[in-house]
Amino acid sequence: MAKRTPDSPPPEPVVARIRLRYARRGRLRFTSHRDFARAFERALRRAGVPMALSAGFSPHPRISYVGAAPTGMASEAEYVEIALTERLDAETVRAAVDASLPPGLDVVDAVVARGGSLPDRIDASVWQIRLPGLEVDAVAAAVVTLLAAESVPVQRLTKEGRRTVDARAAIVSATARVDDLPDQPCAILDVVVRHVTPAVRPDDILTALRTVADLVPPVPPLATRLAQGLLAEDGQISDPLAPDRERLPAAEGDAPDAAPLTGSAVASDR
Repeated sequence: MAKRTPDSPPPEPVVARIRLRYARRGRLRFTSHRDFARAFERALRRAGVPMALSAGFSPHPRISYVGAAPTGMASEAEYVEIALTERLDAETVRAAVDASLPPGLDVVDAVVARGGSLPDRIDASVWQIRLPGLEVDAVAAAVVTLLAAESVPVQRLTKEGRRTVDARAAIVSATARVDDLPDQPCAILDVVVRHVTPAVRPDDILTALRTVADLVPPVPPLATRLAQGLLAEDGQISDPLAPDRERLPAAEGDAPDAAPLTGSAVASDR
């Protein structure tokens, strides 16, 4: 039997890729990755971005996501790469897509990809966990106990059932500081976490603190990812988009200038 092939012409070739950093803020932190992906594809269409499509019977926009934050957790450093059929100015694309997304899903940075793999530039995250109602001394003491442990297995409920992860193994550093609210104390926990498999999330770290030091927040904490990137020897996290900001010689066949975005970006929900 002959192999079936689509009747439509092959998709246009990819001529450029743009890497975007976006944030999930406020109530939009409860947006699942699947919900964001749907909203993002709609925003690309509304902004008139000339997306490259996959081949086959069900073409879809060529979009690559990198390590999305868990549902319910805010982030200032989520990354996505899109493939285009035209060369466009990265800032123009950023502004148009940002205007087409609801407030709280904000595109904050964009660069033209200049080679290399974006996932290869990310192996750690910086998390800030606000703990209203907890004194900083109690949190600091619990952190000392956690860091002194060789291993702290915790259980997480997944779609496949309960899974055990070693929360301590992924923690590079953890420090507690004070951030007093008007009506109650509030400790802030700053944590650098390696990306391991399975991933260690802020709720795993809080479970580990409860396990080793019986530390239980009286109200729900708020976790925000502040950065993602490569972990340096000094514990700092590099900007994964920095290599793309360097001006490289134009490759043979490259257009001398990026074209403006000609699609009609709408911002009715801004």
